[in-house]
Amino acid sequence: MQNAKSPSGEDMRIFTLFIVLALTLAACTTTGGSSGAKQYRISSNASNKIQFRVLDSVNALRQASGAVPVEYSAQLNAAAATHSRDMALQNRPWHFGSDGSSPLDRVKRVGYQGELTGETISETYETEMETLAAWMEQDDTRAVILDQNARDIGFAWFQEKNGKIWWTLVMGAPTYATTDIANFDG
Repeated sequence: MQNAKSPSGEDMRIFTLFIVLALTLAACTTTGGSSGAKQYRISSNASNKIQFRVLDSVNALRQASGAVPVEYSAQLNAAAATHSRDMALQNRPWHFGSDGSSPLDRVKRVGYQGELTGETISETYETEMETLAAWMEQDDTRAVILDQNARDIGFAWFQEKNGKIWWTLVMGAPTYATTDIANFDG
């Protein structure tokens, strides 16, 4: 009789990550018929659904990797939205704005009180879930999403009339004010 080895914490995290990615990819079906895939169009009423679908997926991926969950930051969302529109105007996916601004400049400009931990971008016709899955396949963009220091997220997009979507995800670590308890006389 063999003793079954119970899975380690690392094995469980890998298994959970696999399940999350499989579910994410399963959600990426098209609504097109037999004539081919239908172009992905983002309606104005889908915005909140996309935001929460991305947040839930990012947090599931972070949990599987042992990282704490993140929550949306209005400032980081604003920085992401500004950059998505700007990339479309420049017609190129890169981390610098048309005014020469860097991701760090944009985060400061919107008043984010914290440190930028990273930015991921994409120019695609794919859905937000397909884009997130592609980011998770690359070491550099996966590292941004799973950064242990990140606590805040910003996510936005700009869709052109032709259907092309410019996605931006920004991660940050807020700076919290601390109180020196050792000097408290109360």
